[in-house]
Amino acid sequence: MVMVVLFLGWIFVWIMISTNLYKSKWTPELAKYLNTTYFGPRGINLVLLTVPMMFIAVLSCVYLHVQKKPTQTQREWKVKGKMGRVMMVMNPLGIVTFTELTFSLLFVALLFWALYNYLYSSYHIHLHNHDNAKIWQAKLRAFGLRIGYVGHYCWAFLFFPVTRASTILPLIGLTSESSIKYHIWLGHISNFCFLVHTVVFLIYWAMINKLTETFAWDPTYVPNLAGTIAIVIGIAIWVTSLPFFRRKKFEIFFYTHQLYGLYIIFYVMHVGDSWFCMILPNIFLFFIDRYLRFLQSTKRSRLVSARILPSDNLELTFSKTPGLHYNPTSILFLHVPSISKLQWHPFTITSSSNLEKDTLSIVIRRQGSWSQKLYTHISSSIDSLEVSTEGPYGPNSFDISRHDSLILVGGGSGMTPFISVIRELIFQSQNQSTKLPDVLLVCAFKHYHDLALLDLIFPSDISVSDISRLNIRIEAYVTRENEKPEITDDRRLLQTKWFKPHPLDSHISPVLGPNNFLWLGVVILSSFIMFLLLIAIVTRYYVFPVDHKKGKTYNFSYRALWDMFLGCVCIFISSSIVFLWRKKQNREGDKESKKQVQSVEFQTPTSSPGSWFRSHERELESVPYQSIVQATSVHFGSKPNLKKILFEAEGSEDVGVMVCGPRKMRHEVARICSSGLAKNLHFEAISFNW
Repeated sequence: MVMVVLFLGWIFVWIMISTNLYKSKWTPELAKYLNTTYFGPRGINLVLLTVPMMFIAVLSCVYLHVQKKPTQTQREWKVKGKMGRVMMVMNPLGIVTFTELTFSLLFVALLFWALYNYLYSSYHIHLHNHDNAKIWQAKLRAFGLRIGYVGHYCWAFLFFPVTRASTILPLIGLTSESSIKYHIWLGHISNFCFLVHTVVFLIYWAMINKLTETFAWDPTYVPNLAGTIAIVIGIAIWVTSLPFFRRKKFEIFFYTHQLYGLYIIFYVMHVGDSWFCMILPNIFLFFIDRYLRFLQSTKRSRLVSARILPSDNLELTFSKTPGLHYNPTSILFLHVPSISKLQWHPFTITSSSNLEKDTLSIVIRRQGSWSQKLYTHISSSIDSLEVSTEGPYGPNSFDISRHDSLILVGGGSGMTPFISVIRELIFQSQNQSTKLPDVLLVCAFKHYHDLALLDLIFPSDISVSDISRLNIRIEAYVTRENEKPEITDDRRLLQTKWFKPHPLDSHISPVLGPNNFLWLGVVILSSFIMFLLLIAIVTRYYVFPVDHKKGKTYNFSYRALWDMFLGCVCIFISSSIVFLWRKKQNREGDKESKKQVQSVEFQTPTSSPGSWFRSHERELESVPYQSIVQATSVHFGSKPNLKKILFEAEGSEDVGVMVCGPRKMRHEVARICSSGLAKNLHFEAISFNW
């Protein structure tokens, strides 16, 4: 409730900040108490717009630490009824729920509200006309200025969705992966506003013969050149983030997006320190997350084995600490320096942290240039591979058993998230009091050999007793082949490759240890308090004397640079100290872990995906794999009739529908669930892109 009240108060300030009431009456009164010699003009924004969100971030760490321990029953804040249902499926927005539509419309209303108030104040109360231009020209300038202000609103939220280890998103049942589309929406709106802002000023300066203002750098006021550089970088990031580049020219998109640091620097220098404090919380939290990810990625992860599947997929198995907990549908980011020094790629985790205590597995599809090179590396004669990891990242809770039945719809490698879901059900089945849902897995593949992915459903060391309570049915569709092909090439069967341990190898573990959320709260709180103290000292004893004792005005850009520099310093110091402290606390455990890493042995599967290609008359050694074959119906030359499949589940009271795969498939399932013809369907999409 404290966090809700703080958030509503924070939103209320954003609603009022564009009004004349706030500017002419509230600001002078607040300035008497908040614009002190220690914080200067930024004092109001620090107190009203920065402190509340930082306080929420710290409180959320405590809440998530207390409520979301792995040993407790996992519960999820989930909007019930119509609020959580799919409202519509349309391009370019994609799949939109009622909740998303509601808050999106409210946010757009806030933007129009702000623009209206800013323009009303400019046009009817006080129109700035320092250049002695015509009235309509002055109004044009005011419009360009104010729409830039509106774009600034988007920046207050822009980095929340891309903070992977966010403490804000889990409070409302979101993950960074599921929130990427909000970052995309906000990016489009803000860049559009800033582009209009730039074009209007260029037109205005051209009309009054002052185009040289584009490159002006006023030491006491807004530096226009900083804004020009920022918009050039912003346009480059914006254009290369369009679907064409993201999907077909990923490297261009990826490398251009790394310019976001320069974009932030010149953007903040352009708007100044007071405006920077309005958007500071989401940037501050993002850079904490970014630096902690860097610290985690400096360790070399122990790659135990690789299974080369006949479907051009790789299953990589890593060693992990038993205390590392993650939920089904989580992802792991992978970096292989021998392939690319900069690129990180996300992959679905197929293992269950509850079922497989010491290992973590991911599946990689050979389709892009990066994954093609990795496949070649693995297939070669190497016996060791340097790999770094970040994560895992995923939902903070995942209550599978809340539904009476589950329908899992996957296309191609899109079925891999459901492997972790089924393995989690296997773990829960060991508790006889747990009610398990019936599971229907509907998967579509292009070719028959892609069916090999199905043999990853069960871990290699599973027994028949572990799956006796699991009621699973698999409907597999092979769309590009009309009959089972004759397979004579044994090289396309399963190959398992084991890697030698390296002295620098270590288990995959939480960056700040088992109590990750609690220590993350310590990092956020200590770094922010340190930031406030340093800002106060620099302002009081360095900036203030220049402004008031020497009769000069301290450089406008330097104020913003101080804020960014001190913020980065505080994040670096606080995160490094906590990271090293936790490393020292776990030193003995790390030594024991390294011994285990050097000597650990894992069981080789007794069966393999190659069983799909052999005669059904051959008796399989593994009973669990027999159960997969018996539970599977293979359909050739057709796509699944999703409408029929979903409506046939109408008899169940509560049906959870999860889909992962091509956009067309996700949208089709979403449309069926949102049609209202079957009210018992509860939809959820899993996707790395929208």
